[in-house]
Amino acid sequence: MIASRNIGRAFLLLIATASLAGCWESKNPGYQGWVEADMIFVSPDEQGRVVKLNVREGDHVEVGAPLYAVDDDLQQADLNQSNATLANAQQAYDRAAALSKTGSGTQANYDTALANLRVAEARVNTSQTKLERRRMKAPIAGTIQQIYFREGETVAAQRPVISILPPGNMKVRFFVPEPELPKLKVGDDVRVNCDGCPGDITAKVYFIATTAEYTPPVIYSLNERSKLVYLIQARPNKPDSLRVGQPVSVFTNSKAAP
Repeated sequence: MIASRNIGRAFLLLIATASLAGCWESKNPGYQGWVEADMIFVSPDEQGRVVKLNVREGDHVEVGAPLYAVDDDLQQADLNQSNATLANAQQAYDRAAALSKTGSGTQANYDTALANLRVAEARVNTSQTKLERRRMKAPIAGTIQQIYFREGETVAAQRPVISILPPGNMKVRFFVPEPELPKLKVGDDVRVNCDGCPGDITAKVYFIATTAEYTPPVIYSLNERSKLVYLIQARPNKPDSLRVGQPVSVFTNSKAAP
């Protein structure tokens, strides 16, 4: 009778222990982090006024899709001047070539005319490129995230007019305490949880910081070492399910998700 009571108590104790372990595991918050993205910023080479916007925020664009246009009066005038210079250089070269064939001209005059023609052709190509780049096209496929300048506004050179988010540029950033850092390495898959997100989001670790975010005094006690955290970044397998700035919880294979 006593033996059966001891067995029963041991069994209840085992159940209670398992329940407490499961409760602790279900309340495990994981590593806390957030979602960020590497934007692609599209800027004009030279200052100008935005005359046309071809996209809106949230639009998906493919490579080469028109994004916006900046006034091109100065670039068109520069191209006209370059074309005029090219025409003069072509005439001078034609004369020098004709004289060279009859023996009336010198080799030096011919070489100079040819060099001037090549320079004029290069200037025309440069002017054409500058003119074409007043009509900006998408350098990469993605979603229009933000428009910084509207039609009629003047934008300085190298200032972004539009930002694009390619799906592959989404990333999850989270911090891991120093004692648990050995549990993760580049290439590992982690699970990502967030409010309202699908339950099957994973991310692959591609970056682990070598420097701690918090540096206490040189002599580290055990408590101080537990305060050291290291930044880790991972690429999610379902970037469309996440939003920039969204808080997330990250779990490794040794950290069970709730």
